[in-house]
Amino acid sequence: MLIQCSKKLLDQLKIKPQVQNVAEPFFSWHANLMMVNRRKTIVLVNDLHRYVIVLYGLKAKDFKNLPSLITSAIRETYQQEGIKEELVEKYLKQAPQFFFSKTKDRTSVARMNKACETVGFFDYEVAIDPSLINVTLSRRASQNMYGAGKNSYIYPYKELIKAFESFSTGSVYNPKAAIVKITLRLGNHKVWRRLVIPVYYKFNRLHKTLQQAFGWQNYHLHEFQIYKSKTTLPFITLVDNEEAFEIQSDTTIKLEREVSFSEYLSEKIRYVYDFGDYWEHDIKVEEIIEDYDKNYPVCLAGNGAAPPEDVGGEFGYDHFLKIMADKNHPNYEEMTRWAEQQGYQDFDRDQVNKKLERM
Repeated sequence: MLIQCSKKLLDQLKIKPQVQNVAEPFFSWHANLMMVNRRKTIVLVNDLHRYVIVLYGLKAKDFKNLPSLITSAIRETYQQEGIKEELVEKYLKQAPQFFFSKTKDRTSVARMNKACETVGFFDYEVAIDPSLINVTLSRRASQNMYGAGKNSYIYPYKELIKAFESFSTGSVYNPKAAIVKITLRLGNHKVWRRLVIPVYYKFNRLHKTLQQAFGWQNYHLHEFQIYKSKTTLPFITLVDNEEAFEIQSDTTIKLEREVSFSEYLSEKIRYVYDFGDYWEHDIKVEEIIEDYDKNYPVCLAGNGAAPPEDVGGEFGYDHFLKIMADKNHPNYEEMTRWAEQQGYQDFDRDQVNKKLERM
């Protein structure tokens, strides 16, 4: 693996650049050291597909172990892009030795700098996910559109898949997925979605999937509760930040970004969004698919619109619907404007799928 470093990174590593090695672009990276939220961060950009790998908050010991850390980051990030584990391992085995050299040319440096600029723009992601191997920020930066010459643009996450399709003789995707029905507990209103979800997804990505599927705006806190069958109390709660560990609880608390959906397919799962209005979603795995051909979720069916944000729980939602059903109600026009501001709309499967594919 060829890592072509900026002077700033070479100085940090305290190494002399090796003689420029010839390596295929697929196995070559440009790397820079930058500060994100006052923490040392390495941004790597692949020379072929321009996918971005982010290592956040590095300490002295991490720089000493950089080859191993980069290997782990590539492995974890590529697997979360849905690439088969055996293909990722094949890729890593073909370039097991690391060489550190100077940057190659102006074009490569410009591309690296643009990736660093993008990482800086999305630095708010580390408030939720401060992981050293920062898959969240890597994926976010790689979903951005980048210039690729005159009137030409690319998306690195799409170019990554193309590169692995050329590297492989068959499908590149991890094929296992689950057909899941998610039902919003809402009294007399039937609101549900049926989705296909890759089982390798971490629960933080499942959260984002449910937000898109139901039209929530991600304004509020959330958690996943995992139950054994026929029990009334969860034995595990999955949360999105470390602050939740400070709250006394009788259940085991884990970070959702560190837990895969595949670990609890056989358990009862409940997703709670907005601890004020307290919207509960029951998640039921209906079927396992062994040959799924996508690396993103798909909505198969659904019914009903989710309530607007901050409507006031089930009672408030019923009051909202009563006003919206009566055009002569004195608050009808005001409520209609408020609903539009909240993004309230009827369920549209095609629109949901467009959002899920871009997620």
